Amino acid sequence: MSSQAPAHEDAHEAHHGHSHGHQAGHGTFRSYMTGFALSVILTAIPFWLVMSGVFDSPAVTAVLVMGLGAIQIVVHMVFFLHMNTRSEGGWTIMALIFTLIIVAIALSGSLWVMHHLNTNMMPMSPEMMKNMP
Repeated sequence: MSSQAPAHEDAHEAHHGHSHGHQAGHGTFRSYMTGFALSVILTAIPFWLVMSGVFDSPAVTAVLVMGLGAIQIVVHMVFFLHMNTRSEGGWTIMALIFTLIIVAIALSGSLWVMHHLNTNMMPMSPEMMKNMP
């Protein structure tokens, strides 16, 4: 009638997937190289978009750069932080969802602030500049 649950988990058991429901994801060399390649590509594309002036509209370029940045955050979280639905009883996927919500709020808030600073502070005609103190 005694429970055989150990007071602590052996490191060897936890490492080899014999953990008691709290296994963490482990990356392989291939997954790290995939994450690295995606990170390089997701860094090079926005750099190329901005430096070459592919789009005439700065708004389109900004939206694409921010979208690629958000994708890169997910790539880092999945390939380097090993976030998936199985690790830690699904709590890491909850952390991923929370991060995506925070990033969306930060990006949309930053765009909103930059837009309003641009429309309210930047456009000055020569007549307006003559009237400046």
